[in-house]
Amino acid sequence: MLTPFRCSSLTLNLPIFAAHFCKLRLPVNKHLQKNKTLQDFEIMTNDNITLIVTEKNDLNAFFQFQLDKEANYLAAFTAKDPNDKTAYLEKYTKLLTEPTVNMRTIKVNDVIAGSVSKFVMENAAEITYWIDRNFWGQGVATTALKEFLKTEQIRPIYGRVAFDNYGSQKVLEKCGFVKIGKDRGFANARQSEIEEYIYKLSD
Repeated sequence: MLTPFRCSSLTLNLPIFAAHFCKLRLPVNKHLQKNKTLQDFEIMTNDNITLIVTEKNDLNAFFQFQLDKEANYLAAFTAKDPNDKTAYLEKYTKLLTEPTVNMRTIKVNDVIAGSVSKFVMENAAEITYWIDRNFWGQGVATTALKEFLKTEQIRPIYGRVAFDNYGSQKVLEKCGFVKIGKDRGFANARQSEIEEYIYKLSD
């Protein structure tokens, strides 16, 4: 999973969403806003994997996914209290209408398997995703991210991942991201400060 939606001033990455409950900072760069003509109504498919526009009802499944202890540990930069469903739903319901956020629900054979999103942090576009543990190791994250990046064409776009989240590092690299640096921050899921890697996709 990349680091979820972030709010730290240090961060520019699933598992998919850094879920600090804070206000999402709005960008100054208008070019980073979502291109509705291309994305709002599009359904992307690749064999049995489908990406559709996320709806409010999908958030209940996303909430259940992030309760998994191993997934939460790998994501690292998660909510202080991942069990707080009210806060989770409130946060992500607002993000669904945020013009700089492009959120897609990943379905495998019509079953919700995760999510992938673009958001903006400190005027930089970032990618984040979360895959249900039942679908790990099946190439779902890589396929979904590749499909997502075909329509989410903002570049550069960044991804952040915990230093020991090797699975997500491989996903990013398979999708053309290049490691460009490191950062450190407090990870709620680890209750300690840890290192994370910064990845960048330029084209």
